[in-house]
Amino acid sequence: MNNQNMELSIVMPCLNEAETLAVCIRKAKSFLKENNIFGEILIADNGSTDGSQEIAQNLGARVVEVEERGYGGALKGGINAAMGKYVIMGDSDDSYDFYNLTPFIEKLRAGHDLVMGNRFKGGIEKGAMPFIHRYLGNPVLSFIGRLFFNIKVGDFHCGLRGFSKNAFRKMELNTSGMEFASEMVVKASLKKMNIAEVPTILSPDGRTRDPHLNTWRDGWRHLRFLIAYSPKWLYLVPGLAMMIIGLILSCLLIFSTQQIGAVNFDIQTLLYSCLLLIIGFQFIAFYFLSIVYANARGILPPREQIQRILKSFNLEKGLLFGGGFLLTGIILFIFAFSNWQAVNFGPLNPTETFRITVPSCTFLVLGLQIMMYSFFWHILKVPTNK
Repeated sequence: MNNQNMELSIVMPCLNEAETLAVCIRKAKSFLKENNIFGEILIADNGSTDGSQEIAQNLGARVVEVEERGYGGALKGGINAAMGKYVIMGDSDDSYDFYNLTPFIEKLRAGHDLVMGNRFKGGIEKGAMPFIHRYLGNPVLSFIGRLFFNIKVGDFHCGLRGFSKNAFRKMELNTSGMEFASEMVVKASLKKMNIAEVPTILSPDGRTRDPHLNTWRDGWRHLRFLIAYSPKWLYLVPGLAMMIIGLILSCLLIFSTQQIGAVNFDIQTLLYSCLLLIIGFQFIAFYFLSIVYANARGILPPREQIQRILKSFNLEKGLLFGGGFLLTGIILFIFAFSNWQAVNFGPLNPTETFRITVPSCTFLVLGLQIMMYSFFWHILKVPTNK
């Protein structure tokens, strides 16, 4: 049997893991032997200086030196070098049991592209996960991931997971830090892959030194990735909310003062409501521009409903629409100017004039923005010669 027929590669990222690496490798070897699986144990070393490489080699594991630093960098290097049809990755700190990988391999053999471990279903032993990670960090980030991407995964950041080598290639993962864990789940979902979960036990870290994970820095990197890859929640949802609120308030205040209880809402509120309307439009414009850019670069897969909207819009329509707003603003400006002229350019009543000048400025700004964004939209859609 040659390496081309290898079924499984067990990949462990490693950076100075001499304390726990040996026990992880022994458990993985026992799993392969007792389940009669033709596989390999691959250590993706990220520059260890504590003799981890020698420990791995002496135990029969294959060591791959990975220059790109970071959790994701080490795993990408190791997975790309893996020879198995399937890959199971897991931390080399003895927090995951490499002897009990049967649920993962069963799901992979059944045709699932990605199999996630779920520590909350499998069990978290005492002292295995810090309080803030267990009750805030992981649950909140996993909830955001499910909300933003409609993924039915309960534990986004479990470090023990399996996938086919072909699925990994299709994911086209780019991140090098801890956010690699989120990127894998998100990319698998966006590419319509078959994702499964299996209960996984998390044990206390077997090392005496501090873990590589930084709670706030790495938590932010996960959150940043989730937001950046979901333009709907980054731009569209807040943009629509701001535009709707701004439009309602503007329509109520453009003709007269509104009173709620003892509070009067007048031209100052009108000014801010129009500003909210403009900012909301900018958010929505950025949403569609980011979709065009992401689709062109292959960062996000096209969505049918959005594609219909994109195809129905072009530069000429944008210029006409923006021109209509611009013309409306100019007409209101002329009307305001004529009112000023009628009093020989003397003092005006701000309460009356603001109800003309503020909408005029709003239409002028929106008109110019629509026209400029339309040109930018057109530039993004123009195919490039490679």
